[in-house]
Amino acid sequence: MGTTSLLETLNVRVVGEGEKYLVLAHGFGTDQSAWQHVLPFFVPHYKIILYDLVCAGSVNPDYFDFSRYSTLDAFVDDLLNILGSLGIDSCAYVGHSVSAMIGIIASIRRPELFTKLVLVGASPRFLNDKYYHGGFEEGEIEKVFGAMEANYKAWVNSFAAVAVGADVPTAVTEYSRTLFNMRPDMALFVSRMVFNSDIRGILGMVSTPCCIIQTAKDVSVPESVAEYLKGHLGGRSTVEIMNVEGHLPHLSAPLQLAQSLRRALLL
Repeated sequence: MGTTSLLETLNVRVVGEGEKYLVLAHGFGTDQSAWQHVLPFFVPHYKIILYDLVCAGSVNPDYFDFSRYSTLDAFVDDLLNILGSLGIDSCAYVGHSVSAMIGIIASIRRPELFTKLVLVGASPRFLNDKYYHGGFEEGEIEKVFGAMEANYKAWVNSFAAVAVGADVPTAVTEYSRTLFNMRPDMALFVSRMVFNSDIRGILGMVSTPCCIIQTAKDVSVPESVAEYLKGHLGGRSTVEIMNVEGHLPHLSAPLQLAQSLRRALLL
């Protein structure tokens, strides 16, 4: 994929009036439209870079190479190639969920490129092990994968409400829409990759200042993970626990998230 075609393929957009660049990177099951309610708060102050992960339903699935995207590194390549082809040499980065991990790895590769990482609903490892509580046992996750494989539509209908967490029907509808847009085999493949990822060992290599934003109750990420990140990231880091529920605050509580992001970017 050449740089021009990469920008087109991943639906890259640059919007906003400011001088500084800000990347908004979405998580699993959504696309860049997940930021639509947060965007208006930042358009006057930043040039905002939006793009879709290659696994998003808004991207032509023909571009998804199962062997290439079997690790997070290929997603990091895409991010760095986008910034390179846009000629950007400095930006702040907001990453939700898996895109928080992508941002962490990108900042280790190119520390001079990122002025700040804002990590929303971030987890360096979703599975529990002996001395770490990621929130999930392996058996639980295998049941989730089995449900996705058996009946993707039924899985989405139950999972979307659980992930949103809060009683915000419009957010559940929106998350369901973007999940249904994903091809089920790609959704399962990327879920497996994400849940088998473990970047705990490289957190100390991060030198970029980080702000960790997490909701008070997130079915995917226990609050203890935010403190783990703060304790293990190499750069200066802060934690803000939002007094809202759910894994997708940009859909369910966009005003509160915008306020948290504004504070994080000014720190």
